[in-house]
Amino acid sequence: MLLNTPIKFFTAFFVSFLLSSCVTLTEDITVETQSDSTINYDTYKTYAWSGKAQIIFDAIGQWEQPTLDTDEEVKFIISRELRTHGLHQVNENPDLYVSFIAGVDTTILELKEDPNSEKKVLTNVPKAALTIALIDGNSGYTIWLGHAVGNAQPQQTIENIRKRIDYAVSEIFKDYNKK
Repeated sequence: MLLNTPIKFFTAFFVSFLLSSCVTLTEDITVETQSDSTINYDTYKTYAWSGKAQIIFDAIGQWEQPTLDTDEEVKFIISRELRTHGLHQVNENPDLYVSFIAGVDTTILELKEDPNSEKKVLTNVPKAALTIALIDGNSGYTIWLGHAVGNAQPQQTIENIRKRIDYAVSEIFKDYNKK
């Protein structure tokens, strides 16, 4: 198909731009999960939060947007994913306890290509991580663990932060309950 009119060209360019910007927003995020293959996850029907979560302490708002309650955002998306997998939240005697922790490590160094010299140079690349644990309510053992890591992106928009959190949590739970 030839892009012989300005409208077709602009439309194709705009769609390409949107698709590439969606990919680059989350392409740095990697996810791993560990589960106990001997457990029948279908027996778990309820969950409760194991305690108060704390994302990071960021007094100047460089890593955590001060107008977004990141803890609540993560909890909301985890709850959505658990409901998708047939679990519902209770206040007492849950089948599972849910716990998560997140933070930023600003000391990570990687070799990156310097665009001016085309040589590899040691560069500071802060990483953000989120770990989610599902703990058996009776035994207290962790039965499932999901972990996401991505480049920390300081001073992002709230919309982009929400998209990155949504992507990370959704990817973490993508294979939950699959054998």
